[in-house]
Amino acid sequence: MVSVIIPAAGQGRRMQAHHNKVFLMLAKEPILVHTLRQFAEVEDVGECIVVVGKGEEKETFELLKSASSVHSLPDCRIVTGGEERQDSVWNGLQVVSPDADIVLVHDAARPLVTPAIIGRVIRAARRTGGAVAAVPVKDTIKVAGDDGNVASTPDRSTLWAVQTPQGFQKDLLVRANEQAIADGFRGTDDASLVERLGMPVELSLGSYENIKITTPGDLIIAESFWKARQEADDIRVPEGRGLRA
Repeated sequence: MVSVIIPAAGQGRRMQAHHNKVFLMLAKEPILVHTLRQFAEVEDVGECIVVVGKGEEKETFELLKSASSVHSLPDCRIVTGGEERQDSVWNGLQVVSPDADIVLVHDAARPLVTPAIIGRVIRAARRTGGAVAAVPVKDTIKVAGDDGNVASTPDRSTLWAVQTPQGFQKDLLVRANEQAIADGFRGTDDASLVERLGMPVELSLGSYENIKITTPGDLIIAESFWKARQEADDIRVPEGRGLRA
């Protein structure tokens, strides 16, 4: 069984909102509901743990109760988040079902994920122990020196923009978090914790549409993608870059 942890405790400062951004509306429904609906379509997903900010538990419960009367949503448990995202994921891990063999972590603010992306990450995590959704970068990247000048230009063919979901064998993710806590390490994503253990993390094909809604402009882009989905498939990325289905 697959358990999904949805960190949803962000304050939405860059959204210029006075409310948690996952409650904002996208195509007439809250962002969080859009996200959960995608996981409801994946057969392997058996539970979902939504980690929210302190004081948002009741509002989230009422939101999901109302949405479940209209849409098919995964079985959800609501957990209070921590000071930072890593703390919130750890709180979610504490209540993961003992029957789960794979744990996915997915940003609540990525509502344009698809069941196909989720399925690929699950299969890759079962195959190698850890996997992340990702796409090749399209821009040239520069490494800056301390003086503000360009220090180097890495080969773009080796660079990938990492997204979520990120999936791991449950015991591995727990061990990676325990080690990070012991070392006082703060990672920028869940995969970085696993990488510190010397374990492989496979790149799994994501989508350029699978954006994280962080700013007001992102919400406009997401609205456009969402409307276009009725007539077009996900934007394709170049094949032959070493990824497997």
